[in-house]
Amino acid sequence: MKYIILLSILVLSACTAVPKLASSSVSTDVMQLIEQTEENAPKGVKGTFQFSIKAAAIEKGIVYLNTELDYRDRRNVTVALHSKTITAFRKKYGASPEVFFINKNIEVVGEAKQVKIWFLSNGKKTDKYYFQTHIRVNSIKQIKVLN
Repeated sequence: MKYIILLSILVLSACTAVPKLASSSVSTDVMQLIEQTEENAPKGVKGTFQFSIKAAAIEKGIVYLNTELDYRDRRNVTVALHSKTITAFRKKYGASPEVFFINKNIEVVGEAKQVKIWFLSNGKKTDKYYFQTHIRVNSIKQIKVLN
């Protein structure tokens, strides 16, 4: 009789177990990170962040990876790859990071900081600006593709 009760308990407990499913979703809450960078400004928020990259651009030797299609979007976080990182990346992967990272989920280790972006008029800085959240990547070891 003891064995039937024990067996019943084991069978029932196995039925209630919920398997942990691997999630392919990106885990960093972008708006929460942006709020934290605003609260900590001018200091940043250090950590390991995961994002889905939707757009990229290269300007003045720096690759900008963006979490939104419009880099000016309030919900955007920009990962800025230093020129040394770009060279190391091309050497290791044989691809340009501004193309390679599009539509990929990445993990970045670094410091997210609020950066002031000035509006320009006829090539000159105006008195108008807005803020973006940037994570600067100075080493290829700071960034990896999750999927």
